[in-house]
Amino acid sequence: MLESTPTALGRTIVLTAPTARAEIGTVAAVLRSSTVADVAVTEFVPETGPPPLGCGIVLAPWPNRVRDARWTLDGVEQRLDITEPARANAIHGLLRNTEYVVRDRSTESVTLAALIPPQHGWPFLLDTTVRYTLRPDGLAVTHGATNHSQRPAPWAVGAHPYLRVGDFPIEDLILTAHAGTAYAVDDRKNPTGEHPVDGTPNDLRAGVRVGDLDLDTAYGAVRPVDGVAARLAAPDGSTVDLLLPEDWGHLQVFTPRNFPRDGGVGLAVAVEPMSASPDALNSGVGLRWLAPGESVESTWALRYTP
Repeated sequence: MLESTPTALGRTIVLTAPTARAEIGTVAAVLRSSTVADVAVTEFVPETGPPPLGCGIVLAPWPNRVRDARWTLDGVEQRLDITEPARANAIHGLLRNTEYVVRDRSTESVTLAALIPPQHGWPFLLDTTVRYTLRPDGLAVTHGATNHSQRPAPWAVGAHPYLRVGDFPIEDLILTAHAGTAYAVDDRKNPTGEHPVDGTPNDLRAGVRVGDLDLDTAYGAVRPVDGVAARLAAPDGSTVDLLLPEDWGHLQVFTPRNFPRDGGVGLAVAVEPMSASPDALNSGVGLRWLAPGESVESTWALRYTP
């Protein structure tokens, strides 16, 4: 049901199925929780304030950062609002404080919609959607956009889930990510180059214990194996997989030690699917240009295997 009382996360939508459950907040279309057979596969987002460290939010019409909040369109500099003041960048798109509206829903699925109107540094009109659908083993998330502008419009999207495998300590989970490159960054977290991960601490292809990681790193050349782009594995062999479409070639992996949980702070691991690279409005890597009237949809998913 859609709860009537608003909170800092908007209004909460609860999806239920025989084996899976999810809670969605209407602000930033935030994924508040996702469970399979009562096993948590994402961190819980409380309703008492903004999602901590971006937990669970949708990143559109670009993920990650835009350097200096500036980019160039047809030879004209565009100046976005600075939304990361400490680093003078624009971060995670234009919808992280927007309340979505419910366009369609059932017991096991909900479609949320938000308009991105023309604004500072963004002379386009996009209608965007996010559809959450329960699967027997997890959750599918479908992002959509339609360009209502009179000119082609850029589009990229991402999400910011923090993953877990039930109550197992985050430190003891093994993270595998099928990514062949990683982005070096400057002191403002802006990319300075893309490099092969071979022989570096950024190489997660063979699996690394999360407690041994200290990452806030964007990855490229993501090549899913049987659909799996990244996997968290618990000591008992149970896993949570991030499933990506072939054309989503980027991930961000973030392992903060100050994630708020249970009245304190601790280690968490965000594995963020991204359809484009960091600073994509400037680099163009992974960016899709939608013709006037064109629509696009793509789906990623979380899967729990006991």
